[in-house]
Amino acid sequence: MEIVHVYTKKRSEFGRQCTFTDRAAKLEIDIAPDSSLLDHFIEKNPCDQGLQVAPEQSEHAVNTERRETETHGMNHVEGGWPKDINPQEVEQTIRYRKKVEKDEVYIQTIQQLGNVMEHAVKQNNAVDIYEEYFVDVEEHLPTDLPEAKTVNIYRDPYDICRSLSTLCWSPDGGQKMAASYSILDFQRAPTGTKLDSFIWDIESANKPELVLKPTSPLVSLEYNPKDAHILAGGCYNGQVAFWDTRKGSHPVEMSAIEHSHTDAVHRVIYLTAKSGSEFFSTSTDGRVLWWDIRKLSEPYEKLDLVVNHTTGQKIGGVALEFESTMPTKFMIGTEHGSIISCNRKGKTPQDKIVGSYPGHLGPVYAVQRNPFSPKNFLSIGDWTARLWSEDIRESSVLWTRNGTSLLTDGCWSPSRPAVFFTTKQNGCLDIWDILFKQTEPTLSVQVSEESLQCVRVQEQGSLVAVGSKMGAITLLELSENLASGPRNEKANLVTMFERETRREKILEGRHREMKLKEKQAKQQPVEKEGGGEGDGDEDLVAKAEEEFFSMLEAEKKDQRKRRNKRLGIQDEEKPAGEKTSSGQNAESQSSAEKIEQNESHVETTEEQTTPSTAQ
Repeated sequence: MEIVHVYTKKRSEFGRQCTFTDRAAKLEIDIAPDSSLLDHFIEKNPCDQGLQVAPEQSEHAVNTERRETETHGMNHVEGGWPKDINPQEVEQTIRYRKKVEKDEVYIQTIQQLGNVMEHAVKQNNAVDIYEEYFVDVEEHLPTDLPEAKTVNIYRDPYDICRSLSTLCWSPDGGQKMAASYSILDFQRAPTGTKLDSFIWDIESANKPELVLKPTSPLVSLEYNPKDAHILAGGCYNGQVAFWDTRKGSHPVEMSAIEHSHTDAVHRVIYLTAKSGSEFFSTSTDGRVLWWDIRKLSEPYEKLDLVVNHTTGQKIGGVALEFESTMPTKFMIGTEHGSIISCNRKGKTPQDKIVGSYPGHLGPVYAVQRNPFSPKNFLSIGDWTARLWSEDIRESSVLWTRNGTSLLTDGCWSPSRPAVFFTTKQNGCLDIWDILFKQTEPTLSVQVSEESLQCVRVQEQGSLVAVGSKMGAITLLELSENLASGPRNEKANLVTMFERETRREKILEGRHREMKLKEKQAKQQPVEKEGGGEGDGDEDLVAKAEEEFFSMLEAEKKDQRKRRNKRLGIQDEEKPAGEKTSSGQNAESQSSAEKIEQNESHVETTEEQTTPSTAQ
């Protein structure tokens, strides 16, 4: 007889833990003994059984259930009021306060708290809680070699890989980073390419924290420095938009297409306004537009990048730089290789463009001022990285050697004044310390096999995010000697910049003097006679004829010497009073006659060839 127990359960309850309850014993079945079965019993003799000296053990594995956690924010406002009191109504709150202050329990509580607060205030006045105990202790810098190790890799979750165009760290401690993905090759994007961009949490590389869904691929993306929930982005079709992460993945508002850029928006940067809602953008259409997210339908200010006003041709902008300590100044890296310095104080468009720096042989992909010395800035383009000073526009102060691979991006370290980073098309990240080495990078890291497109450093300076052309973000952790430096590093860097600036000024002045001298030397022969332009031309023609005939005379003399040498005749002139024999006189006379005949023959030949040569 087979006993079967069937347990039924709903499908939704599968996977739940079993719950057991205590109940009284119950007899399910009673089987009486059967003596006839004893005849079929066979005794096994002998019996063999294996035994182990060690006790028997069993192994059990248990997997706990995984739980996905989500973070939800809550806004705390002034509380503690009864439900019938509106905190926004001043009269109600004043009336309620007066009522509570008359209560005896309130008075007793305040008296008890007063003694505790008085003790705490006296203690704070007696002990300096902000005292630094180790100010005079010498700082021991790490002596290890500089290194960078990979912490995590964040890959594009879609099948069609897109290039990283921009990376930016969140301003609230750098726990998140926003990344924009796009394919900038004109009309080469495969069908089915996604338009989404992502916000990643550095602790979770499996899944992005938020997906941004624009109407066109994002080329640039930037956090609002005053609000970590607000982001502004520039699209491939020229529009700009802003997101509020608390409101979802779709943009809150976008600019009107007729008032936007006509080409891809390569850079957007927030301004240091009181409202915290203003930013400006640049594009390869040759314009700079200023926006306000409170009214994003059209820009409130425009600037055309026209350097040469005679031709009126616009220059496309690729890189943008803005320093909060200089609220009216900004710089633009163009696709023609020059760097344009601008000032918003100018009343006319011509006054707003202050000047330009002849930067690189190709597009300028990055421009950034040194956070510790704003007068000096870094530019990235072609095969070099250049360091500039605002005081010198003719040439850069320092520059790196031309490499074999093109540079794609670069930025300064926010914690080390003398350290900056550059990315290359061969997948290499170079870390430069210009106080330590100026001819080669301090550390080169081969991050990936494909081209690196962008690099950004966390605010603390210890983490570096690098984006590749295949959509992978590599997070690197720097060693301590690359993240923090000595105390006098800023002073040493400023001293070096000032020294190199003075040197360039001296070389620039010397170069101008040499150019002026060359110009004066060229003008001096023309103005020598003091005549007009026609006299100068006649002098030049006469000088050319004189040089030509002197060359002919010199050639004749060379031919005579070679002929006399071949005939064995010495052409040295005898002194006037020297005596000679009659035989010698006769020989010399006959030789002279031969020479005269030969010369006449040669002269006629030369006269025949001279016109063709002159022609």
